[in-house]
Amino acid sequence: MRIRLLILAATAFLSACATLPRPSPASVAVRVSFDRERITAVQARGAGADDPVRVASISKLITALGVMRLVESGTLDLDSDVSRWLGWSLRNPAFPDRPITLRLLLSHRSSLKDGVDYAIPLGKTLRDTLSDPKAWDVEHPPGSFFRYGNINFPVVASVMESATGERFDRLMARLVFAPLSIDACFNWTTCSDAAVGRAVTLRNPKGEVVRDDLHGKRPDCPVLSPDPACDLTGYVPGSNGALFSPQGGARISAAGLARIGRMLLKNDDGFLSLASVATLTGPEWRFDGSNGETEKGYYCTYGLAVHHLATQGCKDDPFGDGAHRIGHSGEAYGLRSGLWVDRKRGRGVAYFVTAVPDDAPKGRSAFTAAEEALAH
Repeated sequence: MRIRLLILAATAFLSACATLPRPSPASVAVRVSFDRERITAVQARGAGADDPVRVASISKLITALGVMRLVESGTLDLDSDVSRWLGWSLRNPAFPDRPITLRLLLSHRSSLKDGVDYAIPLGKTLRDTLSDPKAWDVEHPPGSFFRYGNINFPVVASVMESATGERFDRLMARLVFAPLSIDACFNWTTCSDAAVGRAVTLRNPKGEVVRDDLHGKRPDCPVLSPDPACDLTGYVPGSNGALFSPQGGARISAAGLARIGRMLLKNDDGFLSLASVATLTGPEWRFDGSNGETEKGYYCTYGLAVHHLATQGCKDDPFGDGAHRIGHSGEAYGLRSGLWVDRKRGRGVAYFVTAVPDDAPKGRSAFTAAEEALAH
């Protein structure tokens, strides 16, 4: 009887794994389903539910959790001019009288845009980078227009560092990963040795390494640096919040993402108050036909680094069932990822797939067919 049960379990597992998308032979994929209390199902091919991967823009949601923890402690304020923490005036040169706040930065309504390189290397400063006019939307004042931009999050991280005096990677370990008991990190600095040993290597569709081929060893330099010595001892917190990639550099497993999802599903998790979760989710912005860029229907409703799905009249529903969900997606280095929770039904899913081509076919929504397969 025991052997029969093992055979049945193995058959069911292999059948589940067979449903995961394989955009190329080099691809690996993991999908974790969960409810408010626990993980309910795991499907995996080529990696495990506890193997950390660079989840790309889901990092923005994780960063926002750190911000809300600092707001709850009274260290930060969502609606104050962030210049007070930066120590210099952050202004769109076309609208010098309009202050920029954390609320605007987190909701992509700051009037910053990705016209400059947001990967700012060690030795350079955020202030110098944002002095370039190409960093600014000169047609729309802060607060009036949604334009998804990675550049917002180095500013957010700089504010966090300036307000606390702590480096962003260490701050996120203290504020988010440790309280939620997640073995995760930004740019591999605070993950355990065991997690580093399980790192998922990102490859392109040809199987070529594009990121995180660690061989069980942390990177000699965890940040972008022109100097091979990569000396971080002189780094001044707040001067360059881009260093640890707050917009995309979180390394976390699908099971770790599920832990965050469970927190968002619970009414009282003890990590954030109900009021803070409500503030985080918003929404802050909803497309009305002219107040933002939707990227062909991908973004239509957004909170504070929280993407809402299934907006009526848009193409933002990879699940295809019309149910409202919140969370975030990620796309970088051939990876597609997602963390989505249905708060009404009390369940969610976290997933990633690698080696997806840049020109991967779309599904019936604005998401790729690979993402839609994982959503289901």
